[in-house]
Amino acid sequence: MDDQRRPLRQIARPFVADGPTGVSIRDRLKHLTAEDEKVLRLVGAHLGMLASRDLARRCRDGLEHSTDTWAGRKRDLTALSSSRWAGSITSSTHDQWGLSRRAQQAHLQSLDAGIRMIRHRLSLPVGEKGSRGKPGGYRSSHEWFHKSRRLAILEERYEQVLAERDAGRVSITRGGRRLLGIRHNLTAANLTEAQWRAQWEAARWFLTADGESGKRFGNETIRVSPHGEISIKLPAPLAEHANTKHGRYVLSAKVAFWHRGDEWRDRIEANRAVAYRIHLDTVRGRWYLDASWTRKDVPVASLTTLRADGVIAVDTNADHLAAWRLDEHGNPIGTPRRFDYQLTGSASHRDAQLRHALTRLVHWAKQTGVQAIAIEDLDFTDSTTRENTAAASDLGSSSPVSPPAACAHACCPCARKPASA
Repeated sequence: MDDQRRPLRQIARPFVADGPTGVSIRDRLKHLTAEDEKVLRLVGAHLGMLASRDLARRCRDGLEHSTDTWAGRKRDLTALSSSRWAGSITSSTHDQWGLSRRAQQAHLQSLDAGIRMIRHRLSLPVGEKGSRGKPGGYRSSHEWFHKSRRLAILEERYEQVLAERDAGRVSITRGGRRLLGIRHNLTAANLTEAQWRAQWEAARWFLTADGESGKRFGNETIRVSPHGEISIKLPAPLAEHANTKHGRYVLSAKVAFWHRGDEWRDRIEANRAVAYRIHLDTVRGRWYLDASWTRKDVPVASLTTLRADGVIAVDTNADHLAAWRLDEHGNPIGTPRRFDYQLTGSASHRDAQLRHALTRLVHWAKQTGVQAIAIEDLDFTDSTTRENTAAASDLGSSSPVSPPAACAHACCPCARKPASA
């Protein structure tokens, strides 16, 4: 009877998803000489030190930050590097600080959702059942007591984070908080102190150059020619290591960019902005160069046009994508397809599994001749919290939780989000 009283889910109008706003490609730097690696390490360590100092100054400025303080930081960095390196460092610092502020706000929202949920359940009689998708009271007085203690902890933490936000204080770790935490448990991470130190130093290097439109090959700081030759503008204190004129160092390695290489080559030949980042994978002992750029807004086709040749409707599941080809009226054609993946193991393994499944899906869509892939638009805008469950983790039990809003029909194109295939 409870299911019959629940309101029906609303099916939103379909829409065409926006295309990607940027592109990032990568190639390995092979055949680097010992001198090349030495220069890269020196430049990365020097600029990384400047980036750490600049980030500390930005955090001290807090809410008092202004264009004048930004200009002052850039002016001080220019004397120890160059104006373009200083611009890249201050821009990266600004992005880091903004990201931390957004994460701080999200943390506050999560704490608030947990506090409201616990208060609601504590206000209900012990053992009362939930209704209409809302959880009921806690199952026992023991559980009620533990949740009341947790409520006090969350409220204290909320006030602390709120005070930090109002004061403009953020917490940022250059190199990553996860890697910093590994230092205290090297045995579990199967690392020696020297191995961890190498990863930590490499993560804190700074070898990122912003692109500039109108400049030769789209970048004056890290320049890559159409033939793959890489030259770096050395910071002023390291100019003695230059092996060519104008204080530049040319690496012996060359890049080709097999993926989207033609698009990249067209941009640099037209002197359009391309940003570069050089980094070291200490586990594999390999150097890489990333190239990235923004894309202009591409005209989005209408939904009617995309449906003319049919679509591929996709339903996402815990371990596979369920896909079926539909005609322009939403009727299934042929037999459904399944694209399996395993979300176990490391994060990189999970990402690779998802990329492989999506790649197979796109290839099948191209073979069928459809112009779009339709997928459900799962709405996760409402705050979710672990407090939705009936018991805390130390009790090891749970109660039913209302699922997120989604279309109940796996192959209904009217409730999907078409995207260009």
